Amino acid sequence: MAVTVRIPTILRTYTNNEAEVSLPDAGETLQSALTALEAAAPGIGARILDDKGALRRFVNVYVDDEDVRFTNGLETPLTQTSAIAVIPAVAGG
Repeated sequence: MAVTVRIPTILRTYTNNEAEVSLPDAGETLQSALTALEAAAPGIGARILDDKGALRRFVNVYVDDEDVRFTNGLETPLTQTSAIAVIPAVAGG
């Protein structure tokens, strides 16, 4: 299954400054898509997932505009038209 992943500016060093990465073989879940993303852009996975393989606390991931923390997390299913967005959390004071 092919999906598109939108990459934030801060992580584009892993994608040759590409704002979007197309993953022709993303699989059927967000987890499989992130594995494919790591294969396409080595090193980016460690910026999205922690050492235990969970989403990092300050990285938000959306599948089709839905925050995966409120759906099925890494098991969120993908469709042929799914779009994934990786968005670092912003804090201020």
